[in-house]
Amino acid sequence: MSDAAAIRLAADVGGTFTDVAAFDEATGELRLGKTLTTPSRLVTGIEQGVIRAGASFDAAPLFLHGTTVAINTILERSGARCALLTTQGFRDIYEIGRVNRPESYNLFFKRHAPLIERDLRFDISERIDAQGAVLIKLDETQVRSAVSAAVAQGVTAVAILFLHSYRNPAHEQRAKQIIEQAFPQLFVTASHELSQEYREFERTSTAAANAYIGPRVRRYLAEMETHLDAAGFAGNFLIVQSNGGLFDVADAQRSCIRMLESGPAAGVIGAKVLCDSIGMRNAIAFDMGGTTAKAGVIHDGEVLMTGNALIGGYATGLPIQMPMIDIQEVGTGGGSIARVAPGDALRVGPQSAGAQPGPVCYSQGGSEPTITDANLVLGRLGAERFLGGEMPLDIEAARRVLNDKIAESLGMNLVEAAEGILRIATTQMANVVRWVTTERGLDAADFALVAYGGAGPLHAAMVARELQIATVVIPRAPGHFSAYGMLLADLRRDFVTTWFTPLAEASFADMEALFAGMEARGRDTVTRGQDKLTGISVRRAADMRYVGQEHAVTVDLPLELFQARNRDGIKQRFDAVHQTRYGFSVATEKAEIVSLRSATVGEMRKPAFEPIARGGLQPRAEAFSGRRPVYFAGAGFVDTPTYQRSVLQAGNTFSGPALVEEHASTTVVLPGDTLEVDAFGDLIVGINRS
Repeated sequence: MSDAAAIRLAADVGGTFTDVAAFDEATGELRLGKTLTTPSRLVTGIEQGVIRAGASFDAAPLFLHGTTVAINTILERSGARCALLTTQGFRDIYEIGRVNRPESYNLFFKRHAPLIERDLRFDISERIDAQGAVLIKLDETQVRSAVSAAVAQGVTAVAILFLHSYRNPAHEQRAKQIIEQAFPQLFVTASHELSQEYREFERTSTAAANAYIGPRVRRYLAEMETHLDAAGFAGNFLIVQSNGGLFDVADAQRSCIRMLESGPAAGVIGAKVLCDSIGMRNAIAFDMGGTTAKAGVIHDGEVLMTGNALIGGYATGLPIQMPMIDIQEVGTGGGSIARVAPGDALRVGPQSAGAQPGPVCYSQGGSEPTITDANLVLGRLGAERFLGGEMPLDIEAARRVLNDKIAESLGMNLVEAAEGILRIATTQMANVVRWVTTERGLDAADFALVAYGGAGPLHAAMVARELQIATVVIPRAPGHFSAYGMLLADLRRDFVTTWFTPLAEASFADMEALFAGMEARGRDTVTRGQDKLTGISVRRAADMRYVGQEHAVTVDLPLELFQARNRDGIKQRFDAVHQTRYGFSVATEKAEIVSLRSATVGEMRKPAFEPIARGGLQPRAEAFSGRRPVYFAGAGFVDTPTYQRSVLQAGNTFSGPALVEEHASTTVVLPGDTLEVDAFGDLIVGINRS
């Protein structure tokens, strides 16, 4: 190790693999480690990954971490037993929701299932109006009585949601103080700490989710801190938020819900930095790992954000109201299980073999066929080259399970069954990409596809063809790309203030005061305990709608608009966003502001890949690593050349079919497609859309 005091570590814990990136600040060297996730004790997998990356905690001044603990706790419904305290008369808003019925003609439709059962939701006498004035004082005796009853029923966490607390949080603050004094062992969260926006159902759901995952996430982070202390770590421990920024572990233990999409968010940030470096303005970040496939969007050079997300899908999902990167995901990963459903229908996912037992070919005890097993049978994975040869795969076991559980049941041969699994998986992943583009009025065919994750490069070309995307970019180290993306993240805090005001009457002085207040809090937060920031930047936005509408769109507001007090410029930007999202806009229609948004970013020094050596059009002979039969739809098994990515040089170009292998991933180049290596070692695949 060249400079023991300058190793920056990042660890991304996924459902199947744990990825570690170690960046040497002195030399610019990036070292990588990958291990199977250890579900019983996640810290063990992280430690093994750090060792494989040739690093150690005691030599690191900074450790960045993203994990699926929070999101999995909600999806698996394995969180804490919680209580909810809410304003009298609003006990059932959490269950009533928005009365949406996404599938109008589905006779078996089921509504969302709250995380907190009705018997543990308590009415509290109190009331504050929409202007923040107290109408009914908080009944403190009732608070104590309700929580005592909840604790007697085994509750370990409490969520507090009082009406209009986004305007005046005094009652929530006092209730939380009472609970923590009487029951210090409880995890207590108040809605105003998480969301400063109106909409009581969404705020209730957000506070309930934070309480639900809080005890488990707090325990995990405390265990991680204990392990780091024992390992001699004396640096900064930061967590990746769903907005792609970093925050300290103390904040993470209170606002656990902010880490829901921490790993996937880091991947989108990495994709954005990659796009900046190669001059690409529009791209879809496509991340396929062992358990899920995710997609986010970079549009006009900026990551697309959202203020609301539905965890668990549109039909039955629970809303989370906070700024985050707009990421959609589906249960389609390398470990997703294929099965024959009633009616002889082939299904893939969302159930996953995970890290344990894993796909059958891992020889870890798995007994169900998966996407990875199908890729191995079709020749797309090399049995002796998986993870650089560290983990040989059992192709005969994969063939047996696919034949016994899929092919014979459906009257297919083995190859047809394996290819059918990949086709279904491709369609499901293409739908995820459509959700993050079409829903915003964007055409996926106008974007490049940046594919990463261990399984992303295997499937990217098939997904691109389905969506008529012309270009696929495979970054360096795609199997560790989310961990690498953490090294590119900045400290960030987002604030939102609800402010119902007609645009024509909006005071720029009042707006400036509201933004200044949020930005002062943001600066205090991102600079706390930090001495290595390279700068601080601020971004402003507003949620706006036409007068009479219910839902708003978020409009970025450059600082120049405020300096020039350009009301018309704000309206024009709103019209343009509305046109993109909904296909129409009305320049003469009055608009109004619903909320103001501010993001404060504490910029950190970032590692960068150096340009690689330039070669000729043809790869060097040593880059060629052999040939093997690979199945391609419409062509059958084709004798396909394989290349070592580490030996490829900038400017190398070749046509498919071909495979490019590296330690943690394999890139499939389909027949008719072309591949070129760019100056930084990225693989640029041209897709034959005809």
